[in-house]
Amino acid sequence: MSLDVSPALLEQAERGEVDEADFVDCVRTSLPYAWEMISSLVAQLKVDGGHFADNQTPPPDEQARGQLLRALASDAIRGALQRHFGVRLAFQNCHRVAVFPLDSSADERLARFTSVRGQLLNQSPELRDC
Repeated sequence: MSLDVSPALLEQAERGEVDEADFVDCVRTSLPYAWEMISSLVAQLKVDGGHFADNQTPPPDEQARGQLLRALASDAIRGALQRHFGVRLAFQNCHRVAVFPLDSSADERLARFTSVRGQLLNQSPELRDC
């Protein structure tokens, strides 16, 4: 299981709709490396401004890498994080997380980051096994 789901949160899901704030808190506590990475990038974007903020440092270990993969590969988790932080998330090479503002000022930069060309230009032999 990728998230540590409390009995109360599981009960909410079994009854019907889940409070998104409770779900986001579950993500925060279950995937602390991913949460911290995204939180710090959001803070960097707010402080520095610009079109986006990204991380280019690989995770310290496979557990941390797995957290990033779980957070960004799950539509539900990714969507909840985007709504919570008020950003758009992008992801390359199992570790390069980027946050973009919601407004259209970053659309072109986001399109370049998520393009086939952008993915190919972000390759290196060190990342083959990520």
